[in-house]
This record gives sequence, C-alpha cells and structure tokens, in this order.
Amino acid sequence: MYQQEIGHNMPRLIGAAQTTASGTQAQQITTFNSSGTFTAQPKTTNAWVLALAGGGGGSIAGGSGGGAGGHLEVPSHPLPLSPVPVTVGGGGAGATPSATFPGPGGPYPRNISGSNGSNSVIGSAAPLTAIGGGGGSVGVSGTDTPGEPGGSGGGGYNGGDGGTATAGQGFRGGNAAFGGYYAGGGGAGATGQDLAPPMTGGAYYGGAGGAGKASAISGSSVTRGGGGGGGSDDGGLYTGTNNGNPQGGLGGSGGGGNAGKVSPTFEPFAGYGNLSRWTAGGTNLGGGGGGQASFAGGLDTAAPGGSGTVIVNEPEVNYVTGTSSCWDLRTVYQKVKAGNWT
Repeated sequence: MYQQEIGHNMPRLIGAAQTTASGTQAQQITTFNSSGTFTAQPKTTNAWVLALAGGGGGSIAGGSGGGAGGHLEVPSHPLPLSPVPVTVGGGGAGATPSATFPGPGGPYPRNISGSNGSNSVIGSAAPLTAIGGGGGSVGVSGTDTPGEPGGSGGGGYNGGDGGTATAGQGFRGGNAAFGGYYAGGGGAGATGQDLAPPMTGGAYYGGAGGAGKASAISGSSVTRGGGGGGGSDDGGLYTGTNNGNPQGGLGGSGGGGNAGKVSPTFEPFAGYGNLSRWTAGGTNLGGGGGGQASFAGGLDTAAPGGSGTVIVNEPEVNYVTGTSSCWDLRTVYQKVKAGNWT
C-alpha cells in the first residue's frame, strides 16, 4: 500500500521497520593444482578466472617439442552460489619408442607423436574449458610431419608445419620449413620458433619453444604456458663433430621443457661431453615437453608436458543489507529496474 504524505507530491510506500548493516567481503584467491570443487563466497557474483590446460608431450628421435596447454583467462566471469566442479588437466606423455633403435641406420620410429595434454575445466552449466596442448611429432624414416593441434600446437618435424592452436588460448607450433629441422611447440604467448635455411650450424637443428603468457591473477605476475623445445638430430656425432645444434631447442619461458641432448644410455656415446636428458614441462604451468635427441630415439622416451591449473580471484565486495521502512515510488521503480530491490 502507499499513502500521500502532507506537503509532499510523491506518494510513499510505507512498510515494516527495517534494520540496516554494511560490511566488506574480502578478496579471495583460490588456486586448484588438482581437481576439486569451487564454492564462491556469498557476495560474489563475478570473478577473475584462469583455466590453464596440461601441456603436450614431446616426441622422440629428433622429434619436435610439445605445445603449451591452452591459457583461457576471463576478467569477469559469472559464478553461481552453488558449488561447481573443477578439473585440472594433466600433461601429455612423451612419445615412447616402439622398437629397438640400432644406430646409425634405423629403423626410425613410425609416426609417433607425444600425447596431447588434458583439458582444464571450471563450471558445469556454462563451463570454461582450456584445451590441452598438442604433442610433438616425428615421421616415418624422416618423413615431414606436422605438429599436433591443441591449446597451443606442437612443433613441426623435418619440413612439417607446426600444429594449430585454439583461438584465444595459445599459438601454433613452429614450422620446420626444411628437412633436418625440428621445431619447438607453441606457447601461450608466442609461436614456436620457425626454422628455415640457412640456420647457424647447418641442419639437424632443434628450435626453441614459444614463450608463455604472464598473468597477475594469483596476486603477482607469473608466466605460464611455455612451449617445449625441438630435439636435435646429431648426425655428426659419429665423427666427433657437433653438427648443428647438439643441445636441441630451449623451452619457452613459463615452464617450457628443454629438448634432450644425446642420451647417456646410448653406448657408443657414453663418454661424450654433450649428454643430458630433456626437461619436462613445468608442473602446474602447462608447459610443453621437450623433444628427445635422435640418437636417444630407441632408448629414452621424450619429455612429458606439465600439468595445468585453475585460479579464481574473487574481488572485494562492499555491501549494505536492509533498507528504510519508507520509500518513494520513484526510488522503488529505479531499484526494481536496476535489479537492486529486495
């Protein structure tokens, strides 16, 4: 009901006496490094959300590097008051040799790619889904082979193009525009290194992984989602000469794995100086795994990608509860129209 108060032209709605209270709901940052359930604070309606998928695994025998997991960041994403599921994607496995590799002739592995990373997801009704990074690749007896598609794409092998990326989540893998080149995986912030002759040192060159992407969602700037470096193919090792890039490609900033050098377990080169394993993609950084060197192809698997993460940053909220017991109808109309009338 309403009544007309004396001396006022605007009708007023009279109600029961109300109490008022005000307060502040503090900012809250929740990080998931494994799957779980997220429940928003009572006053939260929208939050800054990052979903980062698992990175792709690298490949063997001078194979290319894995792509970074998809980096999906939304500054203001609506959240329900009810709990929502969170899935944190794991890194993809590095490629595993399918047969003994007798050097120096072969047989080489046959179209063995690193596995793609797994997706990271938050929500159920309208979920945010970051796509797992694409695996690195290797072809049949050196056949040119593209990298696997993903959040960021795996690197191209021996003349193949880099794998494609998911729009808004990452970048393609590097293109290996000529035989004897093995590209790095794409990163969340940049493509993998493109390789075309002439490269310093000739062929048998492993390219660098693409750079990751920085975000301050966790309270300080952190770079995540680097691409894995491409493995090298050191044919000159039999003569004692380092041909091309014996170290392989370096991983991109933000957890990208470095490519391996020649395996210490490969007997003819047990005393060789440039021996080291690859490095895996960074844990909870969604980095792509590094490729393995050619002469380790039959003995060692390539590097796995790194797991992802999900981060929710709920902003500080200032609130007022309760209202006056007397409102003019213009105020009621304005509040109803704005969705603030309770």
